[in-house]
Order: sequence, then C-alpha cells, then structure tokens
Amino acid sequence: MKKFKPKIKICVSGAAAGESLKLSKKSAEAVGGAVARAGAILTTGATTGLPAHAAIGAKKAGGTVFGFSPASTKGEHTRKYRLPLTDMDVVVFTGSGYAGRNLILTRSSDAVIIVGGRIGTLNEFTIAFEDRKVIGVLEGSGGITSELKDILNVAKKGKKHVLFDTDPQRLVTRVIKEIKLADGHYHDKRRQKED
Repeated sequence: MKKFKPKIKICVSGAAAGESLKLSKKSAEAVGGAVARAGAILTTGATTGLPAHAAIGAKKAGGTVFGFSPASTKGEHTRKYRLPLTDMDVVVFTGSGYAGRNLILTRSSDAVIIVGGRIGTLNEFTIAFEDRKVIGVLEGSGGITSELKDILNVAKKGKKHVLFDTDPQRLVTRVIKEIKLADGHYHDKRRQKED
C-alpha cells in the first residue's frame, strides 16, 4: 500500500489594497505560479489584492488554490466582506473574522510568503513566526516587507526560518527546501523519542 504524503501548502500573504498592490501585482502572480509549478497548494485569505493575484498566477500554472474566508457563509463572504470567489478551488468559511481567519490560515499552511502588505500581513507574519513556520519575504515588493528586517532586529528573537529574496521563483524554491529540511528535522526528533 502506498504511503500517503500530503502536499505542501504555502500561504501568500499581502495587501488587499494600497501602494504595495500597485507595485507588486506581477510579483504576486509570479509567486503563485512558482508555488503551483512546484506542486504545492497555494493558500490565501480568500481576499482581493496581492493574494488574489497570487491565486491568478497559481491557476494559470495549473495549480490548486485554497482560500480561507473570514466569513461564515458564501453569502456573508460576498455581501458583508465583499470578497471574491474566483480563482479558488476550495473556500473554507472560518466564521472567525479577519484576525481568526489569519490564525487558521497560517496554521493550516506549511509556510507563509509575504508580498507587500499592511497590518493584516504583519499579523500573519507574527503568527507564523511564533509558530516557527518557514517564512519567505519578497524583498522589493513594498509595504510591510520593507520593515520586517528592522522588526526582527528590534524584537531580538533571531530570524528562525525567515528567508529574504528579491526573486519570486528563487524564494519559493528556497522556502520549499526549508520546509523539507524542517520536516526532516521534526521526523528525526520524533524517531529519537520513539527509540
């Protein structure tokens, strides 16, 4: 019997609107396309802006996209939150609002890639950081990405698994490599405890 191996899930977090959206639409699409070509599932906040562009890139590359909505239902998603239902294969209606959705989204993903972003993106970054997730930061994409090195220096908690790169494809490749290294380390530790 073939052993089940789940696909890697990579979240793209970024601004739904604002300056970094104008600056980094193509970069977000490139990240989404790279995630899909690597055979991973793209996860997003089922929102507009840069995450939506990442989803477009993933779908163009033949990938799978899971969206995590802050809403409880499809109607609430489209009417109250005014969010799209396009370019996603699965939408999970968390019913948790934005802050709760951010927690569920990042914890459901193996890594988070930050493109541009504002306060919600910073929230997803800090959740992923505290959960010791692999994090990729697309440098030059504007918004909160321009501040993350300084935030890490001020926090004095090290960089853990935070990777910075200016190239979308290279960043995705590095993130997946780091996920596999971290996963192997986790399994090695578990085997040692079982012995």
